[in-house]
Amino acid sequence: MNPKVEMNMRIVKSRVNYLFIALFAISLVSCHNRKHENSTSLTGWSSKDKISRGFSDGTNYKGQQTPPGMVLIEGGTFTMGHVQDDVLFDWNTTPVDMQVRSFYMDETEVTNSEYLFYLEWLSQVYPSSEEQNKHIYKSALPDTLVWRHTLGANELLTENYLRHPSYADYPVVGVSWLQATNYCKWRSNIIAEKVLMDKGILNDIYSDDSLKVDGNNHFDIATYLVNPYALYEGDSSAYKKGLPVARKKGQERASRDEFSGRHVKISDGIVPTKFRLPSEAEWEYAAKAYVENREYNNIRGRKKYAWSGKYTRNKSTKFKGDQMANFKQGRGDYSGVAGWSNDGGDITMPIRSYDPNAYGLYDMSGNVAEWVSDVYRPIIDTDANDFNYYRGNVFTKPMIDEEGKVVIVDYETLEYDTLTNGKIIPKDLPGSVKYIPITKRDAYMRNNYEKSYNIDTRDGDLASTKLYDKDEDELAVKPRMYNSPITPSNIGESGLRIQEYDDQVRTTLISNESRVYKGGSWKDREFWLDPAQRRHLPEYMATSFIGFRCATDKLGPMTYDKRKRTTEKIR
Repeated sequence: MNPKVEMNMRIVKSRVNYLFIALFAISLVSCHNRKHENSTSLTGWSSKDKISRGFSDGTNYKGQQTPPGMVLIEGGTFTMGHVQDDVLFDWNTTPVDMQVRSFYMDETEVTNSEYLFYLEWLSQVYPSSEEQNKHIYKSALPDTLVWRHTLGANELLTENYLRHPSYADYPVVGVSWLQATNYCKWRSNIIAEKVLMDKGILNDIYSDDSLKVDGNNHFDIATYLVNPYALYEGDSSAYKKGLPVARKKGQERASRDEFSGRHVKISDGIVPTKFRLPSEAEWEYAAKAYVENREYNNIRGRKKYAWSGKYTRNKSTKFKGDQMANFKQGRGDYSGVAGWSNDGGDITMPIRSYDPNAYGLYDMSGNVAEWVSDVYRPIIDTDANDFNYYRGNVFTKPMIDEEGKVVIVDYETLEYDTLTNGKIIPKDLPGSVKYIPITKRDAYMRNNYEKSYNIDTRDGDLASTKLYDKDEDELAVKPRMYNSPITPSNIGESGLRIQEYDDQVRTTLISNESRVYKGGSWKDREFWLDPAQRRHLPEYMATSFIGFRCATDKLGPMTYDKRKRTTEKIR
């Protein structure tokens, strides 16, 4: 045979062999992918089989979405309580090493306009004109009288700061810790409601003439998850068992195969996580933003403000000399001299007036101080826990009635509480799930907790005293570690607290109702701008210089894949 012809035949045969091998490999990969997509190695059930029989399936989960108005705070280790100017030499800010989990946090403080949306929603759902609602709306109103001073002309602020559009983008103040916490609960519901409406799982209940959103009839995410038929008494015009509804142009719609014939569950990955106040450890970690540092010593606590550097004035060429935050610069000096050195901040300032820190958070030093979720104690007890530290846990569970159903609060079971300052607040809102403390039976034989109320664990509870061997039920009066004032709780016929005063000698204001607030404000000197500084007030009090922002947990891995981090957009 001609050598040239023989050579060509060998080349053809070789290419055919390569082609066969490639096709065989592709078929194996395809079979493997189909097997992986349609069934699991443990049960053999395909995703299609699961969905058609009403079981949830996580194959369509696209990952947790960044909540609106928030940024991701990638967790890590840092030195908590490491202040740079410790002129008092007290134990209040003892440095401790702490690990913080990843979480999401608001870019800015909650503004007047955002809080007014909450108030308007309450006024429509629980109109004060009805006797049964008269305390609900009032309990959420900020105290606008915090602007008053016996020797100051600030009456204009008491009348306009909250509602006038000139202050719409200013941080809301006059809000107590309790009010801020209730706002976070409401935000959990209103965001979850919007997500389910955008997915086509809920109808637009606000535009449906057959439904009236009031009283018990409003969306509550906890109620939806435990018993969707408790919402709107099972009215199908509010939702259709998860069946997608007609969508408007641009509206996202869930897959019909995914939710056909059933309601959404947590395992579907659609329901957003609950919103809350950040813990003290989270807030301080986010404010310091060590993510911008590249030296290990700096990461361990050598940072004075939310920005890099030791000074409060900008050093860049374009903005040299400008203040980096809104704070009181000296006695009688809140904004600087008019004209060339005026920063425009005599009181609070609009959000985003200054540059954000390395995490993209605005005003973590200055403008307003902010509530965090922790109960105040002079010392952070890291001997007990150095991982995501938080003091304030009260473990609860849904209340179950005699029929074995979860109890939903209605007007007949609605309870009110009278605070120390005499204000009346609802313990729960109608339409929400009723929660009760866990019992000793629920905690039986556990090694991580023993009871429901853990606020004073290792620092004021029975086990911390000389009566540690006694049972709480045996004592008529529980011992107190902190000798804080006790306001008599005599309630009159009208439901208001009778004004009486504690006439005993008291040595401290620290109590289980004292909550931490962090950060400096427009009314504070530079000393308080250090994120490690900490102060406290009773949870029912409000001031003209304390606001708040919300946080929520990040699910899954604490960080994005480092190989993809450059392409990940943090919104």
